Amino acid sequence: MKPFLHGRPVHSSSSHRKTATTSTEALANAIATNQKNAAAQGPTVECIKQGDKVTRLIVTCSCGERIEVECLFPAGG
Repeated sequence: MKPFLHGRPVHSSSSHRKTATTSTEALANAIATNQKNAAAQGPTVECIKQGDKVTRLIVTCSCGERIEVECLFPAGG
């Protein structure tokens, strides 16, 4: 998933411009590295249990997108 500010111009004073650009580039590089690592691993599913019941599934896509599925059971079941 591409970060929201990726590729957008940085608006800052000229004295901070180089630092801001460097920080933005460093962040973009870190995100790209994390995405490559996640893509190499593939999607994952994490199962959260409470006792014997599954209460939540956390699905993380290889692109980094994360979806949480809450599992609800009828009372007394």
